[in-house]
Amino acid sequence: MINLPKWDQSLINKYNISGPRYTSYPTALSFNEGYQQHDLINAINSSSTNSLSLYIHIPFCSQLCYYCGCNKVITRHQSKADLYLDYLEQEIIAQAPHFSGYQVEQLHLGGGTPTFLSSTQMSRLITLLHRYFKFASDAERGIEIDPRSLADGMLEHLRNLGFNRVSFGIQDFNDAVQLAVNRPQSASAVKSLLTEARQLGFKSINADMIYGLPLQTPESFKTTIEQLIALSPDRVSVFNYAHLPERFAAQRKIKDADLPNAHDKLTMFKNTLEQMSDAGYQFIGMDHFAKTSNELAIAQNSGQLHRNFQGYTTHGNCDLLGLGVSSISQIGSSILQNQKQLKAYYHDIEHQLGSAICKGMQLSQDDVIRAEVIKQLICHFQLDTRAIADKFQINFASYFVDALKALDPLLADGMINIKNNIITVTERGNLFIRIICMCFDAHLQNQINATRFSRVI
Repeated sequence: MINLPKWDQSLINKYNISGPRYTSYPTALSFNEGYQQHDLINAINSSSTNSLSLYIHIPFCSQLCYYCGCNKVITRHQSKADLYLDYLEQEIIAQAPHFSGYQVEQLHLGGGTPTFLSSTQMSRLITLLHRYFKFASDAERGIEIDPRSLADGMLEHLRNLGFNRVSFGIQDFNDAVQLAVNRPQSASAVKSLLTEARQLGFKSINADMIYGLPLQTPESFKTTIEQLIALSPDRVSVFNYAHLPERFAAQRKIKDADLPNAHDKLTMFKNTLEQMSDAGYQFIGMDHFAKTSNELAIAQNSGQLHRNFQGYTTHGNCDLLGLGVSSISQIGSSILQNQKQLKAYYHDIEHQLGSAICKGMQLSQDDVIRAEVIKQLICHFQLDTRAIADKFQINFASYFVDALKALDPLLADGMINIKNNIITVTERGNLFIRIICMCFDAHLQNQINATRFSRVI
């Protein structure tokens, strides 16, 4: 089991800088223009697996949440989802034959708000997927849910369609905070939905929370986490709100004066770590927690945890196919992304025989090696350098001479130990796993010059 991070204010003052979240290596900022359908086919032909994870992006939301930086379309017109499904159907028909030798082990619907779809529209989508893809009998089927917009009977409908996982976007239970981000929701209604989901037999019930939102205080967020723990979700994500109004127009509606200061924001996360640990949750990493009986914690404890564009996962053996606007696929050693804007997505589907791929990259051998190193560190807080050397036929010390030099100050500060060819992240270093991974990131300097990342805590 991963040890609970040790809170060291001096290290936080020194190292709480910005950095990537490493849902992939290289990160999406390294993607290049010019990738097309033939790159997907080449990737499939060179892949060594026949297991598939499907991600479907549903971009629509009926209301704008001011904090949100997701790819989304705000509308109350249900007909727009019908049009979107028309184009998504064309993409499914075009791409599915290339995966005829695969079996789908995992399905995830994200957004946006996937439950923007009506029951009829949701049935249409799932019927399409079953018609054109082969699903494993025990496939994991998950969906993200906005509790505010869930139609009556939709949870039961989702269960009948085969979904066995739900992830509720809760963010906060405090009324004043919810109003400040244009996301008013009834705490009692949310609690009723989680209770209903458990009664319906969903295998895993997840909750997404955010700290650092306007009008939050350490005391109010501590109360929110107490309420959450009482609901006993299987997994919890507690995200750090990154206020980037220059990038996300909706965030300009949030008043800077309403945001908690840096000290209070850190206190919220410190309290959350303690509360979740005391309640029996395992700290998976960064901002994720899981019950010790959950397969995410079991996979981490057995060295089988993976990480991809959907976050921490137990399906590391799968290629990932993303369908829909902005979706990302990772097939073999290739990463490919669809058009980000809806009009461009529609145009490409219509004029490029059902494909909207426009960006991506082919991983070099160096990328593959570094991706494996970063995955081991971010999932297991430990790296066996001899195993990496044997797997890739390299001399670890000479190959990663610059990375090891970059680790020296972290070693001196007790954030890592290096002994018998094992790099171990300590309790003092767990909170800074992104910084430790950054030492192995050969693409990072160009990315730092091009964008702003969220702070690591």
